[in-house]
Amino acid sequence: MRYLIQFTAALLLLANTALAWGPLEEPAASYDGAIVIDIRAPEAFEAGHIPGAVNTPYGLYRGPQDNPGRVPVLRKLQEVLRAAGADYGREVLVVHEGRNATDFGAAARVYWTLKSAGFGDLAVLNGGYTAWEAAGNKGETGPVTPEPSDITLSWSYEWMMGADDVQAVVNGRSEAVLIDARPLEFFKGEAKHGAAAEAGTLKGALNIVHSTWFGGDGPIVDAPEDMLARVRALAAENADAPLVSFCNTGHWAATNWFAASELAGIEGVKLYPESMVGWTLLGNEVVVGGQ
Repeated sequence: MRYLIQFTAALLLLANTALAWGPLEEPAASYDGAIVIDIRAPEAFEAGHIPGAVNTPYGLYRGPQDNPGRVPVLRKLQEVLRAAGADYGREVLVVHEGRNATDFGAAARVYWTLKSAGFGDLAVLNGGYTAWEAAGNKGETGPVTPEPSDITLSWSYEWMMGADDVQAVVNGRSEAVLIDARPLEFFKGEAKHGAAAEAGTLKGALNIVHSTWFGGDGPIVDAPEDMLARVRALAAENADAPLVSFCNTGHWAATNWFAASELAGIEGVKLYPESMVGWTLLGNEVVVGGQ
């Protein structure tokens, strides 16, 4: 499994493996049969993209405006991925803009969605298209029409927790470590998402802000060992209880999920995709500061 692709000089180095992709002078999709999925807006993609990449904007992996964290309908997601030429037999590299820590959440959420939909060989381009271009690589312009696939998706709930199961945790009927990925003002109930019915967090939640994985704007910090050690220790202390990441809409939370599951290597980490917007729309109880 390949998780995070890093830049090393002129090479794209795949984390946790010796395999490296050379400078992308040929279409990226020709590298080991991989498909490069660019999740930026169409206008950004057409202005410049990795050669050979295909464009499936982030919104196609999200729910409606009033509950954006909702998992897309599997049939519609299948249509998107068929049109993109995605297949289970191909490696998939997810490329986002790479502006900041929040932007990384889009790539992590798409990665989580693809993994849940059965893709087993996935990676995120650390730093996104911004880092790729800054390294001196020349992009293509204009739209791309890939050859479609006939993939049939299946969905796994292994990395997902729904509202009913979260309610069981909150009520003490089952065990899990609830981790709020939002900035402190959301955790303390001082701010809320525009689509949320109420400010606050889940009872008993801990706060690990998604941006702590980054040294600033752009890529995830290379080997943030202090944070990796923290989540590993948290998992070890709660060996029979899964870590469950949430935020407002499952966007920032996807970064914490990605870091804990794919970088720290913790088994059974789950994402609550609808998060606090979905939770409050159901009229469920919220608290301040996880108390």
